[in-house]
Amino acid sequence: MDLKHIITLASDGVRLPFTVMERSLRKVGCDLPLRVIPFDENIFNLPVNAEWWVLPEVREWVGRSQASPRARGVMHKYQTLLTGEYLFVDSDVVFLRDPREVFSPNKGFVTCCGHWHDSDHTCTAETKATMVDFTTVWQSGVFNSGQYACDRPLYDFPKLREMAESKKYRAACMESQFHEQPGMNALVFGSGIQVTNLTLPPRRLESSWAGDYRDSDYERYWSKTSRMPCFIHWAGRKPNGRLPIDELFQRNLRDGEIQKWADQCRPAKRHGFDRVKRWLMRYYRRRSS
Repeated sequence: MDLKHIITLASDGVRLPFTVMERSLRKVGCDLPLRVIPFDENIFNLPVNAEWWVLPEVREWVGRSQASPRARGVMHKYQTLLTGEYLFVDSDVVFLRDPREVFSPNKGFVTCCGHWHDSDHTCTAETKATMVDFTTVWQSGVFNSGQYACDRPLYDFPKLREMAESKKYRAACMESQFHEQPGMNALVFGSGIQVTNLTLPPRRLESSWAGDYRDSDYERYWSKTSRMPCFIHWAGRKPNGRLPIDELFQRNLRDGEIQKWADQCRPAKRHGFDRVKRWLMRYYRRRSS
């Protein structure tokens, strides 16, 4: 796979995680152009070598769907299926390695998530029935829609629209009230492409999900570089200091951003907010000393 772009999804509401993600990408030596799909109309100034990527026909089509406003925002990821030679990541990742090292030896549709052992988050009853009807090992082909790479377009726009609006996929792809993950999985499955998951044999990369690392010695899992994931993904939670691995996110914060991130992590109860703020300030002082 010859990666040509890194693609992500963002809006002003996730500007700080996006910034951390972009900084970590450049730190690992990856200078590939960054394409940013707008989640909504609240865009912001992007750094050098990054641009907003809008496909008007996809945007207008998604906007007419019966999905919830939040689901429509993330459904804009569907446009990645119209291109190739890219890695897509959500804004809440921190890169550990240059993605070209990890993905280039592979071809087709490639992911490195652990949803094969948590497959219920990737499908609806209808789309699961379609997968089960095709293969008994359908779980090996599901993926987290916050991170994946592909070397080719899976659809042109008319075919994408036809597939997403078909009777067996419409509920998952066009009417979700929650998120895009079942729809993305249905569309990739429906394309017929082989899905390669790098956490499975023969590669056996360690998990890319932050929640799988619970103690302070998390780097012991990466003693062999060949087993180190390309990035850590905070899907379903914030890097707010509750786990030691959250420090990977904090390492990419700069002056003035500590307080801003503490504000964004503010829980309902004040004492929780104070705990997050104290943790961030301790981390910042250690880094500055």
